[in-house]
Amino acid sequence: MPSPGSSDDVRLQPPAVMQKPVLVLNASYEPINICGARRALVLVLKGVAKTEEEHGTVLHAARVRMPMPSVIRLLEYRRIPHQTRALSRKNILLRDRNTCQYCGVILTAGELTLDHVIPRSRGGQSTWENLVACCHSCNRRKGNQLLHELETMRLMREPRPFSLHTSRHIMRMIGHSDQKWRKYLYY
Repeated sequence: MPSPGSSDDVRLQPPAVMQKPVLVLNASYEPINICGARRALVLVLKGVAKTEEEHGTVLHAARVRMPMPSVIRLLEYRRIPHQTRALSRKNILLRDRNTCQYCGVILTAGELTLDHVIPRSRGGQSTWENLVACCHSCNRRKGNQLLHELETMRLMREPRPFSLHTSRHIMRMIGHSDQKWRKYLYY
């Protein structure tokens, strides 16, 4: 048990501790989602899930001392229908791994823009297949042109919608910071 004031005492840590990613497994141990530590604690306290792995930090309340989960497992199997992820800036950046799809530079989300491969002014739609992460420099250089009109710009990879493989890959990437996830993510 940590002593008061130790680095494991959640009362003294910033709220970011409650936002740490937690891997969510179905009752069959299949990875199905990632949620924040706060949501994971609620699921465990409601009896909907069980903690499988712990972060190492401890949440202290008036009458309860609870280890922060790193991996939780739902107690009842949930059928997960084939689902597509919502088309959003966040999901495009996740799919493209915060990498400009023209020059390959890796930047923070705030330093990236989204580019329509076929510009909207030329009939391009906002779809998974037409949106890519792009740095400001490449976005200005490409402007309103089509890729075949530019000799120096090429896409690193063809943009595609999220798939089950993509979602698991993202879980693996996020899980690199927490070694306890490895055995659940089919490395």
